[in-house]
Amino acid sequence: MKIVFLDAKTLGDDIDYTQFEQLGEVVKYPFTSSEEVPERAADADVLIVNKVLINENTIGSAQKLKLVCVTATGTNNLDKDYLAARGIEWRNVAGYSTESVAQHTFAMLFYLMENLRYYDDYVKEGKYINDRIFTHFGKTFHELNGMTWGILGLGAIGRRVADIASLFGAKVIYYSASGAPAQEGYHQVDFDTLLSESDILSIHAPLNECTEGLMNADAFRRMKPDAILLNLGRGPIICEADLAAALNNGEIKAAGLDVLCTEPMAEDSPFLTVKDQSRLFITPHIAWATVEARQRLMKIIAGQVQEFLKQS
Repeated sequence: MKIVFLDAKTLGDDIDYTQFEQLGEVVKYPFTSSEEVPERAADADVLIVNKVLINENTIGSAQKLKLVCVTATGTNNLDKDYLAARGIEWRNVAGYSTESVAQHTFAMLFYLMENLRYYDDYVKEGKYINDRIFTHFGKTFHELNGMTWGILGLGAIGRRVADIASLFGAKVIYYSASGAPAQEGYHQVDFDTLLSESDILSIHAPLNECTEGLMNADAFRRMKPDAILLNLGRGPIICEADLAAALNNGEIKAAGLDVLCTEPMAEDSPFLTVKDQSRLFITPHIAWATVEARQRLMKIIAGQVQEFLKQS
């Protein structure tokens, strides 16, 4: 049994592969281009990938291939029709990063809401030394208690964020872009209400025909001018040029983004044109990547491979 990781670097350098080595021969490639896949997958029984494209062009000559595991929830990189025609099974992973993404959501919020960059710079630039008083009121901030937190996408992560926000005393509302029935215990609203009432609006939805480009110029104009937008779903849910303009025009207060339309960030990203960069907080798609989440991910995938082998 040969198990091949085609883009192992996307999992981090601190991953333990022992559980896979107990199942068979393990080969790891840091990165693999589409042109390199045919040779590297040629004698593989199992492929484990994150972003690598899996289709007839890349695995057409991989005659031993039986299983493809995706180290993520999204499977847009798989040609599922081709895999089905070949009798090759595939697996993905869900639920491994709920706590990690929820935690990062609040980290991003408080960084923006409490103006932490400003206060950190104020102290480290020496301005707090010999100040006239013990505190500094350069930028005001408010309590989350009593605010309205709107959620776009009430899956496992959205529900976890909703529950934590409620513990802080926030009123939680949510909108389902797919039109799914209301979930018991959560207050569903229409899109216009989500935009107009939310003090914080966090995105935890998948990218599909219902969500792509949903947050555009028209949506930003309907939001509160002191609203904070957080995107921990998928980059293309937001029209990036429209968001940059909304920040520059003061249509919303701030935005925190862990996902972008192009990753890594493009040289001509509209976000580089935002005049007041303190109103924009971007992290490089790390919300999912706590040590615990990645360990959980690998344990789930190893279990999937093991279960597949038992059934074969």
